[in-house]
Amino acid sequence: MPEVEITIGGRQFEVACAEGEEHYLVAAAKMLDTEASVLTEQIGRLPEARMLLMAGLMLADRTAGLEDRLREADGEMAKVKGELETLKAAPAPEPKRVEVPVVPARVTDTLAELAARAESIADEVEKKAG
Repeated sequence: MPEVEITIGGRQFEVACAEGEEHYLVAAAKMLDTEASVLTEQIGRLPEARMLLMAGLMLADRTAGLEDRLREADGEMAKVKGELETLKAAPAPEPKRVEVPVVPARVTDTLAELAARAESIADEVEKKAG
């Protein structure tokens, strides 16, 4: 079982942990050290047990707040999922009728005349090129 040396509140401790769990222990110790550092800055030097207790309580308070926020987010997510399921179960809306204006015959005739002219010009160009 590996032993890891950690520092909390300026004090060093050797702690054993399961193989492969060292990085979790170091991360947890860093969080506890951050809280302990805040305490020592505000209050000054504390007995070891009191410092660890207070830092642990501060972390627990922060963790409880995060858990509350997570529960609220989970509740909101469940609400959104429920709304999504309701929308999925609802019948499809009636298709909208889209009306396209009719192109006047005058415009159609003009376009046909332009197309005929373009074909005539293309034929002349081919004759002159060939």
